[in-house]
Amino acid sequence: MDKNFQRQKTELEKEKVKLLKDIAAAEMPEDFGSDVDDYDEEKNEAESLGNKLATAHVLRTRVSEIDSALDRISNGSYGVCEACGKTIEEKVLEISPESRLCQQCKKGK
Repeated sequence: MDKNFQRQKTELEKEKVKLLKDIAAAEMPEDFGSDVDDYDEEKNEAESLGNKLATAHVLRTRVSEIDSALDRISNGSYGVCEACGKTIEEKVLEISPESRLCQQCKKGK
């Protein structure tokens, strides 16, 4: 396995840039106009805003996971399971480069 994890680092950095753009788009307020006489319209606008904020929250959580993985690459602990201390399988890191757990620990042993 590549102990420098350069490929994973590049992949994580690209994903982070994409997510930050998605967050900016999700947090951009919509212009619903100033028509406030329709209750259903107001309800739909509030629901839309709530959905966008929830999406932004999920994306921020993902960015946090990526930042954590990038930190582990920098400090040399990347690819080590946080639960059992064994090496995380390459196929796990291929699917989920930000993974903190090996396949066995993900299954719950």
